[in-house]
Amino acid sequence: MQIIFQDPYASLNPRMTVGEIISDPLLVFNVAKSKKEILENVRSLLELVKLDPSFTNRYPHEFSGGQRQRIGVARALALHPELIVCDEPISALDVSIQAQVVNLLVELQQQFNLTYLFIAHDLSMVRLLCDRVAVMYLGVLVELSECDELYDNPLHPYTKALLSAVPIPDPIVEEKRQRIILRGEVPSPVNPPSGCRFHTRCPIAQPICTELVPEWREILPDHFVACHLV
Repeated sequence: MQIIFQDPYASLNPRMTVGEIISDPLLVFNVAKSKKEILENVRSLLELVKLDPSFTNRYPHEFSGGQRQRIGVARALALHPELIVCDEPISALDVSIQAQVVNLLVELQQQFNLTYLFIAHDLSMVRLLCDRVAVMYLGVLVELSECDELYDNPLHPYTKALLSAVPIPDPIVEEKRQRIILRGEVPSPVNPPSGCRFHTRCPIAQPICTELVPEWREILPDHFVACHLV
């Protein structure tokens, strides 16, 4: 298991060259023994993420944000993981660069049969990349389902509100659909509300929601929801 961090600059040591950054996992876990083998591995990993293999002696500040995130991806691939945790890996990037990084992740997933745990708040990107989607609110799961099922048939009121905020590139459909506007502020996760954590902002909340934590239930086949009113 490896991780790709959110900030492509803060996650790279500014005092280390790209070659040193990518080769670090190989040295720590004794995967490569000789300097020649390490260099070959680093060059191969740079090629995998579509960077010039000759960049090994450059430092992170010499790269753009998208290139730095590719370096982070190369480092994550160094030990041939089966699972990669992608912690909002595109949120700090320019929109045009986001598409390039996402396309790279899709290619690598297919090439190496990788499993991604993709953490994001960009719902359109989640739909593109993911097979199953879990929705969280204030640190707890509120809904879990297959991707298409969740987007086509959201059950939890928070999921419905999230999806209603996603713009649709069709002015006729966009004009007719109903937006769900959540009122109030997000409570502190340090001192969450009693009962259902979403009840302070839920448009359909009932007295039971303030008293009891909702049970995690399978409402439809492989579609789980934590809500008293579903």
